[in-house]
Amino acid sequence: MTLFDLSERVAVVTGGNGGIGLGMAKGLAAAGAAVVLAARNAAKGEAAAAELAASGARSAFISFDVADESSCRELIEKTVVRFGRLDILINNAGTSIRKPPEDYTAAEWHTVLGTNLTGALFCSQAAYPVMKKAGGGKIINIGSMFSIFGSGYAAAYAASKGALVQLTKSLAVAWAKDNIQVNAVLPGWIDTELTRAARRQVVGLHDRVLARTPAGRWGVPEDLAGIAAFLAAPASDFVTGAAIPVDGGFSSMGM
Repeated sequence: MTLFDLSERVAVVTGGNGGIGLGMAKGLAAAGAAVVLAARNAAKGEAAAAELAASGARSAFISFDVADESSCRELIEKTVVRFGRLDILINNAGTSIRKPPEDYTAAEWHTVLGTNLTGALFCSQAAYPVMKKAGGGKIINIGSMFSIFGSGYAAAYAASKGALVQLTKSLAVAWAKDNIQVNAVLPGWIDTELTRAARRQVVGLHDRVLARTPAGRWGVPEDLAGIAAFLAAPASDFVTGAAIPVDGGFSSMGM
């Protein structure tokens, strides 16, 4: 097997029916992997899976709820039944509720943490025994610039993404003995449905992002395809517990 060949590998991408998730799924598919897109929106998911299949990839959509532990287990079980194995898990499903921190209700706080953080744990726990039995695997958690920086309007999101990096490091340490590498990707400002909503809600966000990003543009989902393929492939077998920004230089830019 070459360093970046994912032939015969099977991946699950949560929140894979659009945005960053679909961009990463395309990268895995281009490297030869079979890809399961997992999300709640079935119509959108089936369309995304069909798009991958049209490119020649083996693909499928499985409906699930990332905040439900049993649903996460069923996702992994269905993947193994469908494709015979599981080698790669990308924990990408996420949500945000934007408001001042003093205004969060308990339900809103738990919704964001449950989706972004606890759901990643549930999916990783479900994948672990399958990967261990197979002799190894790759788990990629999707963090954020808010894993590094604070946010006055998205405290729950920032808290969940900061904690996700620490969960990544803990899983990497715990499961290294099983040849499972666990890493995090920290996307910068990527043009997705989620960030389009943020631009409508946060005055001046678009211009501030452009001014702070040395690359001079917003990212696009396809900008995450390469890092996904790298972290899923044999090329990254000695990379674990890392949190890698893919942000056009945003996190390196001083004021």
